[in-house]
Amino acid sequence: MLASTLQAVQQDLVGRVTKLRRTIGEGIAPLVDLVYPPRCPACGESVGEHGGLCAECWSGLAIPGDPSCASCQRPFGESGPQGEAICAPCLGSPPPHDGIAAGTLYTDTSRKLVLAFKHGKRIALAPLLARMISARLPNSEEEHLIVPVPLHRWRQWQRGFNQAALLARELEKLGCGELLVDGLRRTKRTPSLGGMGAKARAKALSGAIEVAKPSAVKGRHIVLVDDVLTSGATSTACVKALRRAGAKSVVIACFARVLDEALEHAA
Repeated sequence: MLASTLQAVQQDLVGRVTKLRRTIGEGIAPLVDLVYPPRCPACGESVGEHGGLCAECWSGLAIPGDPSCASCQRPFGESGPQGEAICAPCLGSPPPHDGIAAGTLYTDTSRKLVLAFKHGKRIALAPLLARMISARLPNSEEEHLIVPVPLHRWRQWQRGFNQAALLARELEKLGCGELLVDGLRRTKRTPSLGGMGAKARAKALSGAIEVAKPSAVKGRHIVLVDDVLTSGATSTACVKALRRAGAKSVVIACFARVLDEALEHAA
């Protein structure tokens, strides 16, 4: 209970600071631009305004499109099957989620943005990344509940913020649903999942994710938010926890999705 309260307070403080920076920035923007000329956050080239990308980096982003898998929205490419086709991974192992809304595929450019945002603490990138996510969310008449993938409290303390929660807050501002910032909690620290097989990942995450407020998610349509979707192990654990708590549907929303289809862009 205390951990959830501290997380909510910390996210609220981050949101207030970000809002204050924006308010101050509007008044002194010309002076800031003179002292610190706007630069592309991905490559450092000059741009028209802070937070924007240069033309070359925009072209380096791979935006998922149709045709795509009817289950997970994996893009098939222009020559792929049309209609309600299902990709091979989903046929082999049907996913527990109700779709994936990815702003981009993971390429060299999107990787640079993620690193700047998460590890470079460029939290001012959150609105840009969230806008790209929102453009991929399916249209629905249902009211969605926006829930970020949680960080363990010690990792969040070390980083200073939960990047997924910052994106979730921006999605709420964009009218994508109602934010429940502490809907999930990570009950134990987990090792890096890189290099692990599917069974090892599942074992590492066993019991690590739980719903903090079951009554708040029961019967709701959920948008589960994260910055990057790699193997899907963490998001799957979150989806299953939300389903057990009675969520009607869970769509995974992320900025960058790691797929083989993007390798040619990252080369």
